[in-house]
Amino acid sequence: MDIFSKIAAGEIPSYKCAESEKFYAFLDINPVAKGHTLVIPRREVDYIFDMDDDEIAEYQVFAKKVATALKKAFPCRKVAQVVLGLEVPHAHIHLIPMNSEADVDFRKEKLKLSEEEFKEIAEAIRKNF
Repeated sequence: MDIFSKIAAGEIPSYKCAESEKFYAFLDINPVAKGHTLVIPRREVDYIFDMDDDEIAEYQVFAKKVATALKKAFPCRKVAQVVLGLEVPHAHIHLIPMNSEADVDFRKEKLKLSEEEFKEIAEAIRKNF
């Protein structure tokens, strides 16, 4: 079981933002912006394009609902959707509130948030989901 599967199963703590039977959304612990959320399928699949058409469609619809809640919790021009990352062999979508493209620069210094801030951010997203 990979680290994201353990997070979705509750074996590793996370700042849960939303969940369904098939998908799970939680805060990135190294965020590039406040509200930076990861959306994963509960099923272990390394590459997003290895998902079958129906599953990827459901995944995108779930991500859209999370993005809508994120935008309500953190007003912004758009919520960026980024698919990248080779560190964890589990498909994941980054959802990042943005007002400019600079807000989605993964090379910039990551935010340092307290546990209380993470909890408040996750609650704000959950409340709007």
